[in-house]
Amino acid sequence: MKGFEVRRKFLDYFIEKGHVEVPSSSLVPENDPTLLFTNAGMNQFKNVFIGKEKRPYKRACSCQKVMRAGGKHNDLENVGKTARHHTFFEMLGNFSFGDYFKKEAIAYAWDFLTNHLQLDKNKLLITVYYDDSEAFDIWHKYIGVDPSKIFKKDEKDNFWSMGDTGPCGPCSEIIIDQGSDVGCMRKECDINCDCDRFLELWNLVFMQFNRDEAGNLTRLPNPCIDTGMGLERITAVIQNVKSNYDTDLFIPIINYISNISHISYGDNKLNNIALRVIADHSRAASFIIGDGVIPSNESRGYVLRRIIRRALRYGKLINLDVPFFYKICEFTVDFMKAHYVELSDKKSYISSIVKEEELKFNRILEDGLKIIDDMLKKYSDVKIIPGVEAFRLYDTYGFPIDLLIDIASENNFTIDMEGFEKCMEAQRSKARQSSKLVYSDVSQRLLNDVTGQYSNEFVGYTMDSINTTILALIAHGRQVDELKEGEQGYVILRQTPFYPEMGGQVGDTGYIKSSMCIARVLSSKRLDEGIILNEVKVEKGHVKVSEDVVATIDVEKRREIEKHHTATHLLHKALRQFFGEQIRQYGSLVDDEHLRFDFTFNRPLTDDEIAQLEFLINKKIQENLNVKTYILPIEEAIKSGAIALFGEKYGNEVRVVEVADFSKELCGGCHVKATGQLGVFKIISEASIASGVRRIEAKCGINAFIYISEHFKKTKKIATLIGANLNEIDSTVEELYNSNKRLFVENKKLKEKLILSELDVNLNKYAKKVEDYYVIVMELQDIDVNGMRNVMDRIKKRLDKSVILLYNVNKHEEKVFFLCGVTKNMLMQYDASIIVKKIADEIGGSGGGKKELAQAGSKNINDVKKAIDMFYALTGGKNE
Repeated sequence: MKGFEVRRKFLDYFIEKGHVEVPSSSLVPENDPTLLFTNAGMNQFKNVFIGKEKRPYKRACSCQKVMRAGGKHNDLENVGKTARHHTFFEMLGNFSFGDYFKKEAIAYAWDFLTNHLQLDKNKLLITVYYDDSEAFDIWHKYIGVDPSKIFKKDEKDNFWSMGDTGPCGPCSEIIIDQGSDVGCMRKECDINCDCDRFLELWNLVFMQFNRDEAGNLTRLPNPCIDTGMGLERITAVIQNVKSNYDTDLFIPIINYISNISHISYGDNKLNNIALRVIADHSRAASFIIGDGVIPSNESRGYVLRRIIRRALRYGKLINLDVPFFYKICEFTVDFMKAHYVELSDKKSYISSIVKEEELKFNRILEDGLKIIDDMLKKYSDVKIIPGVEAFRLYDTYGFPIDLLIDIASENNFTIDMEGFEKCMEAQRSKARQSSKLVYSDVSQRLLNDVTGQYSNEFVGYTMDSINTTILALIAHGRQVDELKEGEQGYVILRQTPFYPEMGGQVGDTGYIKSSMCIARVLSSKRLDEGIILNEVKVEKGHVKVSEDVVATIDVEKRREIEKHHTATHLLHKALRQFFGEQIRQYGSLVDDEHLRFDFTFNRPLTDDEIAQLEFLINKKIQENLNVKTYILPIEEAIKSGAIALFGEKYGNEVRVVEVADFSKELCGGCHVKATGQLGVFKIISEASIASGVRRIEAKCGINAFIYISEHFKKTKKIATLIGANLNEIDSTVEELYNSNKRLFVENKKLKEKLILSELDVNLNKYAKKVEDYYVIVMELQDIDVNGMRNVMDRIKKRLDKSVILLYNVNKHEEKVFFLCGVTKNMLMQYDASIIVKKIADEIGGSGGGKKELAQAGSKNINDVKKAIDMFYALTGGKNE
């Protein structure tokens, strides 16, 4: 039976038993910002289990995409080295939400394994929680399993919890004895051994209790069932192979890698590991990218980057030339898209992301492996790589520490991780020292004191101005009692309307006033513990601690900020609506003049796509949709469909910003009351800022109007200059452009023709005879590279035994270009690529090429004479 048949048979079996087939959720869990990746089949049903969500069905089954390569569940280091570990795998599961319970769940599992998959009952063993006599009796009395084959286990092995508190319950596992020739092969091997002989196939979780904060268990009114069985594992058992990698779920991918690497699977242990790692990682990378993650240096993107780079390192071991991994991912997508239809239209996107990451890492890998080889030789007597060496490789060359750990292990080396961590901490400490304070005259100790001593309340969601009291003043690195006229410092208010800079939104400015003072608020920041700190400059009088003051934000500025912040939510939703939920926010900036929104996407948006985005957002503005904010427990907010950003810190209660039925996000920022207040929305730029990350900048409100008006004025001016009306400006400009292009080409040809004519007459003026050959140096102006090559060809025809240097100085762009040529009958004596390399080194440039023709460039245009002198020195000529 093939793997895809096992998957389908499982789902069809439970559909027959009244279950609804639920598609796999994304590997990026939308409803749990605390979870790195979806790591179990039950993740998408979490809110159903805890009673905060209701579905139109009480029975479900699924084949869930699962990642275990980061966070709590991390199998990455074992992948390829064992028969069972994977980064990505498929989890078969059936679920009951207060419907059937232990008896039915056990009966379904036994029936499916023994009757539908025809596993030998005599090889199956059962585990139950030691205190779960109900499950024991069902297995023995109802199913008929001999008590000698039912094993009682403790809480560590057979009791499942969703967390420290909440739903929990005992488990029952179905184990298969694969025989004495599998695993450790010790006579005393039994079900408690960690080897592969006694292999867990299916885990049945009986969710029947609720655990409170004191650890007390109370029975749930509607107990639930949550089961999980790895598709790869059960397929290996059915196909009677000893490794998941030997099933038809992997073999086609492994065979593809074997074909392109010319390495046979099964012949060599190290080669086998490499092939398995690359196959596993191609599945993981394809699915992670397909679900919207891109390589980066943090959170999910970092895990993806590690997976790709680990695959590249193993590819290096079997002599695969980069880029290769993207091709394997393409094959994997084609191989798996029949069931996972979400991959169908993402093949080229996945391929391009992987290929770009491969090319980026290739140089790091090549340089790093050479350094590691040297380290292995240097420390071969002690077999330990010092932490400082490991850190230097990581810090200077960007070589990942996890790859170094892998390589060290394969060569029976260890790494001084304590020394490595010390170096890392020293670097972190330096970074903190250099960036910890935008408050340049406030010490960290003072900030800690302030944090412990004061607190304030933000009232700026509903109030632009408030009567409040000054709690503390800071200046000159210490707390002070007052700030005098002209002085600058920091103020902590008891209640404040000033929104601090956070979440992409800039901080408020404004004024603090009393009968004794006027102080302008220059910026507003939030300390780690939530205290809002205002930087102020006293313009009149003096500011004192305990003084009653009126704090007022710059209302006009705030209103523009609110418009742009709401616009980012509309833009985020519009992008996901047009391009799919794999679009992820990557960063944002909101101020009073514009918004900047970074998102994961791997190609430029077309003009038509930008126009469609603008149309949709402006349509929502014209509809004047209500914008409301409210506080909810985080689980309830997520359940309601609010988007949470992974990596953001959320408390037990969160603020939800909802734009009617269009957009819903967790957000602490300031917003308008209705979309109509935005007036108009205009995208002003769209560009790439990193691999797989695009940036949109846009304006709304009066700023958008000014932008559109200014551009209209410029367009009218252009129309006047070219003698066209506004309706014809595009065709007229195109016609002028084409005409200018033709003239440019003709002019270039004329210049080149003049240079060649002058060359024919005056070549001897430039040619210096050295023994029986010529050395020629010529400066060429107003001519491109192709023109210089034509001149080079003409000289070689005229003087068939020569070494030539042509150069072009572009003062406007501050760069000089060199072209060096050697005639064929001089190649035994001179090599153009070596000549330009030495010239480039002399003047701080770069160069390369072939023996007969090479080029170099530099930005040091004042060093041309040094370059020419070097050329003459290399060719035996004289610079006269």
